[in-house]
Amino acid sequence: MKSVLRALAAIFILLLAACSVTDQVTGKLTPYKIDIQQGNVVTQEMVAKLKPGMTKAQVRFIMGTPLITDAFHAHRWDYVYRYQKAGKLIEERKLALFFDKELLQRVEGDVVAASPATEEKKATAAAAAGDPVQDTAPTKEEKGFFGRMMEKIGF
Repeated sequence: MKSVLRALAAIFILLLAACSVTDQVTGKLTPYKIDIQQGNVVTQEMVAKLKPGMTKAQVRFIMGTPLITDAFHAHRWDYVYRYQKAGKLIEERKLALFFDKELLQRVEGDVVAASPATEEKKATAAAAAGDPVQDTAPTKEEKGFFGRMMEKIGF
């Protein structure tokens, strides 16, 4: 009888001690939060290509389809980009394009157009890297398992 009481007391003490550790364990165990990318990616190079007087089709070709096209403000296109990493907002960009008679009039937002010098530096850096030109001649593909089997059979 004493051994049963001792065993129960030992189990009770272990269970009680385990409860004090749960706060430390649950503080370290957090759910995984994925990286979320929402909206249109808007770069400085894209904004630099926009010029007043461009048609909506030209702007759509450069920027992509706008995230927001308001029925009440058809002359305005909004591009919004948000990037969240592990639930925390890392980056947010907003860009509004205004049209008059189907032609781009002005651009507003927090994305600054890249300078032409920046684009030239990127082009020269890519050329200086000496990326070898790959041969674009078609190569003969090896036949797969079934292709070889069909060849052996005579098909």
